[in-house]
Amino acid sequence: MPPNSKESSEKCTALEGALNSEIPGNSDDGSSKQTGVLFEADVETNDGALATCTVEFKRAEKRKLELVWRNIILFGYVHLAALYGVYLMFTQAKLATTVFAAALYVCGMLGITGGAHRLWAHRSYKAKWPMRLILIVFNTIAFQDAAYHWARDHRVHHKFSETDADPHNATRGFFFSHVGWLLTKKHPDVKAKGKILDLSDLHADRILMFQKKHYYVLMPLGCFILPTLIPMVCWNESFTCAWLVAAMFRWCFQLNMTWLVNSAAHKFGGRPYDKHMNPAENAYVATMTFGEGWHNYHHVFPWDYKTSEWGNRLNMTARFIDLCAKIGWAYDLKSVAPDTVKRRVWRTGDGSHELWGWGDKDITPEDAKDVLFINKKEE
Repeated sequence: MPPNSKESSEKCTALEGALNSEIPGNSDDGSSKQTGVLFEADVETNDGALATCTVEFKRAEKRKLELVWRNIILFGYVHLAALYGVYLMFTQAKLATTVFAAALYVCGMLGITGGAHRLWAHRSYKAKWPMRLILIVFNTIAFQDAAYHWARDHRVHHKFSETDADPHNATRGFFFSHVGWLLTKKHPDVKAKGKILDLSDLHADRILMFQKKHYYVLMPLGCFILPTLIPMVCWNESFTCAWLVAAMFRWCFQLNMTWLVNSAAHKFGGRPYDKHMNPAENAYVATMTFGEGWHNYHHVFPWDYKTSEWGNRLNMTARFIDLCAKIGWAYDLKSVAPDTVKRRVWRTGDGSHELWGWGDKDITPEDAKDVLFINKKEE
């Protein structure tokens, strides 16, 4: 359950009665209910929220998880190989190999954050074909499944956040949301909800669909074969160091940094925009994932291309998109009006926002009257 779940649930129950509204599609059929917004069209209030409290829907069914031993063995090898790669990086590998691995990390992270996430999953901006081509190459280097599948599953994650339909449901605990979800079979709701989403925009992208069609040829080349061969051919690196540093360590490290968005950024940090959800503002995760750690803001306003209120702060991906916009490759960049952010902070924030919070001197009587108090103490 989200932080302060009991208290939040009680407040939300009262709020639900006050709003007297129901989310379409949330029928009482036992399946996972919609708990979050995905695109700006989903918004039902003037501060970017659904009109009905969803805290009570955020839970995990008590069931025995079915292990996928193939994945357990493969990820076990990858992590052991990565650990040995760290040792080789400091003892045998050439500096050029380490620099090359770092460059691949940057490319792969941009392919996930700027491509699969902000462009294809959230449609937070539009990109011309040169930028989309670069992003699909970078995304292939990262090897976190085809961008089409990544975007589909991420849309399910937002629309049914922290329910059984959420692929990495954070209410199952830190380990599950970090890597456990990849070591077990998906809950049936994940597949069921994925099938009802509108993915027509993804199907219309020829570059995206080319990667999907040829993924199991392109991915081994981009993620493993070329990263191993290039150091061996260009600066005479040994196969062992090239494989374990530029391929295994780099890929494993990138996976874990990305997974921290699902685990650490759903557990540790402040919630200045909405205290009734698990996603939090985590500067460490933001640093390592080029801006993805400002997660409380992102789950409140997922259509913002910056995934953050603060623009380029610890946000290399936003800088990359801004640069592409300057040369005409990126356009129609979406953001959120400051007044909308301010209203949400006042209504559902935990009081940790840097600029706005209840009691600020600049709160006008007009704004104050829109704040709904639950269980207000008599003075």
